[in-house]
Amino acid sequence: MKNMLFLSLLLLSIPVWGQSANSAATAYYCPPCNRACDRISHAEAGTCAHCGMPLVQQTTKEHTLAMKNDRVTIAFYLQDGVEVLDFAGPMEVFSYAGFEVFTVSKTKDPIISQGILTIIPDYTLEDAPEANILAFFGGNASRAAEDEALIQWIQRRKSTTDLHFSVCTGAFMLGQAGLLDGQTATTFHNSIDDLQRSFPKANVRSDVRFVDNGTVITTAGISAGIDGALHLVAKLKGAAAAEEVVHYMEYDNWVPDQGLVMEK
Repeated sequence: MKNMLFLSLLLLSIPVWGQSANSAATAYYCPPCNRACDRISHAEAGTCAHCGMPLVQQTTKEHTLAMKNDRVTIAFYLQDGVEVLDFAGPMEVFSYAGFEVFTVSKTKDPIISQGILTIIPDYTLEDAPEANILAFFGGNASRAAEDEALIQWIQRRKSTTDLHFSVCTGAFMLGQAGLLDGQTATTFHNSIDDLQRSFPKANVRSDVRFVDNGTVITTAGISAGIDGALHLVAKLKGAAAAEEVVHYMEYDNWVPDQGLVMEK
């Protein structure tokens, strides 16, 4: 009887030992980059063959937590006529940094960007999921800023949105929704005066590539959108994460201090 009891206790203890060993085991993973390779484990250090990111050593639990905690969702609102580089540059930055990016438009009808590129939006204003960040871009932006349905959507989402981001004349949509009142902002250089006239409660600057008010970030035109996106990556994930994206994109001329940060 005693022998049987001892054997039973021994057998019960084996799964516990195995579970401890597994939880302590480590492997090498690429940092979350919003690609399928996020879930691939590697036996040795090196770089990911799929995305090129340096592998980091983590336990299974650590990697699972990193995957969960690093997911920042960002909704790109795209209107017909949107400027390609206004959204494509930041999209590259955010995607490589591991943000979950999706597109929203008034309908799911194809959008034509600059008369060249056809885009099919992921969501409409009615079915778009909530996001940590809402982003807006230039190119036919003045017409979008006059769309009452869009402006009401931005205002309704304000309480559940952590940050608002604009490139070029995308700032006009934020202004029309009241998000630039009492804020410092910038936009495309040819639209500085028009933004100030349209939203006199804002302090519009022409001498910076981006302005960070804490929860509202506006950038100047086209290439400045990449600078603003890199700043946002550094703000949320640290300077090293932004520098990794810069290296990947071969953006050798990036100057982080060309923006104006109103709030740390």
